[in-house]
Amino acid sequence: MFHLHQSLNYYLYPFPVDMCKSFYTLSGIVTSSMGKDVQNGDVFIFVNRKQSIMKILHMEYAGLVIYHKKLESGRFHLPSFNENTHSIIYQWSDLIMLVQNVKTKLKRKEKY
Repeated sequence: MFHLHQSLNYYLYPFPVDMCKSFYTLSGIVTSSMGKDVQNGDVFIFVNRKQSIMKILHMEYAGLVIYHKKLESGRFHLPSFNENTHSIIYQWSDLIMLVQNVKTKLKRKEKY
């Protein structure tokens, strides 16, 4: 069941994350780099360097859940941020825009 909604707090981690990371290592980023507690019910958003994969970490009723989205083409358009930023506060509407506002690359035609 999808338990994300507008009354939750959302935080985007602004730096690229290795998408091999799972529950415990993403939770470690939340605690050590973002200064947050993953168990308080907030939602944490991570994106890889190419901005083509997104993982969302959330503590739900029965435990941790990861939502994983991989784009076939294009990339997520992330906001600009200061290098000293540990997390970017997001709203539900910001997350929806991030997921829906995917920038696609136009493929160049090869010359023969």
